[in-house]
Parts: sequence; structure tokens; C-alpha cells
Amino acid sequence: QVQLVESGGGLVQPGGSLRLSCAASGTIFSIYAMGWYRQAPGKQRELVARITSGGSTTYAGSVKGRFTISIDNAKNTVYLQMNSLKPEDTAVYYCNQELRPNRTVGVGYYWGQGTQVTVSS
Repeated sequence: QVQLVESGGGLVQPGGSLRLSCAASGTIFSIYAMGWYRQAPGKQRELVARITSGGSTTYAGSVKGRFTISIDNAKNTVYLQMNSLKPEDTAVYYCNQELRPNRTVGVGYYWGQGTQVTVSS
């Protein structure tokens, strides 16, 4: 059983920084990509950033230049460094990993439980 455990959310003032982490545990055969999504109240969940196991990255336009996604393949962990945070970044942030739990199963999408990020003075 694959589990994703997130950490690092919290309350921060505008202009501040936070670092989110998401570690996958359990039986994992291979990981293809990892990413972060967010959902603000009354809005749909949206992609924030995604990184493949090879290091290719994709960012939402609203976070480019402020957020950086990175991975530690040895630890099955993805990070999101968030700088210059704005009130509109306030949301629940969800970790996502695209992986195969074993060689007999295709790629599945696994989600973390979500961590609240609040940007407010």
C-alpha cells in the first residue's frame, strides 16, 4: 500500500517563504513524476508544479519565478520551495505522485492528505 505524507504547511506573512515536503512510503516499483496541486475555497484543484523523474519541470504561470519543485529520488520525496508568497497562494496543497507500486500494475495517481498554506498579515 502506497502512502504519501506531506509536511511543511502553515501560516506565513505576505512575502514570506515555506517549504513543503511529500514522502512516499510502501511498496514502490518506479516513480514517473511528482507534483503539487492546490485548491482554494470555491475553486477547482489546479496544478502548481510537476517534475518528472528525469528532472523536467512544469509550473503554473502564477508561481513561475517564485516556487521551485525538486525531488530526491533516493528518498521518494518531492519538495516545493515557495518564496515571495502572496495572499492568493492561500489554499490546501496536495502532493501527487505518478508511480507503479509493482511491475504487474500500471501507473497510478496517488495523493497526499493535503496541507493548509495560509498567507496573511
